[in-house]
Amino acid sequence: MSILKDRSFIGFLIKFFVIFGVCYYGTLGVIGLTVPGGRYVPFIHDHLDYVSGIRNSLLYGSKWALSLFGFDTYVAGGHNLRFFNGRGIRIEYECVGYGVMSFWIAFVLASQGTAKRKIFWLLFGLLFIWLLNITRLSLLLLAINRGWPMPLGWDHHTWFNIFAYLFIFIFIWLFNRQPATVAKSETGESKHHGN
Repeated sequence: MSILKDRSFIGFLIKFFVIFGVCYYGTLGVIGLTVPGGRYVPFIHDHLDYVSGIRNSLLYGSKWALSLFGFDTYVAGGHNLRFFNGRGIRIEYECVGYGVMSFWIAFVLASQGTAKRKIFWLLFGLLFIWLLNITRLSLLLLAINRGWPMPLGWDHHTWFNIFAYLFIFIFIWLFNRQPATVAKSETGESKHHGN
């Protein structure tokens, strides 16, 4: 197969899997070291626990999004978002979306491009995933309180992953569309190349 002989593709795959592994398993490590009991490390809990920060931003972001549509909710116990006089949802570490985020980070960082371009796409994609997750959690809380069934009987994690990866593949396509620019070579000839 000719694709296996392409050194740049093989290099991309190696970088992708290494970065994905560091992000994904590093996040699992942070989770394992910040939960009291087991291998709890207070320093990591107090200073490096970014996963709880993401979870809190999802809790309060969903609370704010629902308030835009007139729904009164409150955060209880640091993990739960509830309707006043209604039911609630518990946001665990699995709800943060670290797998999808790890995939996106690995793709962008392993790809070719300038630092500026990578930073833009990295932030754009992570923000989009975060907003998609807020939408999911807000709709889930509404569904639970209104008695709406999940479409096709699939759980909300499955639906989130379907939509998140659908948009990620669209973003990958957009990321890889490099508009041609014209640059002059040292000999004065015009050359077309990607950014």
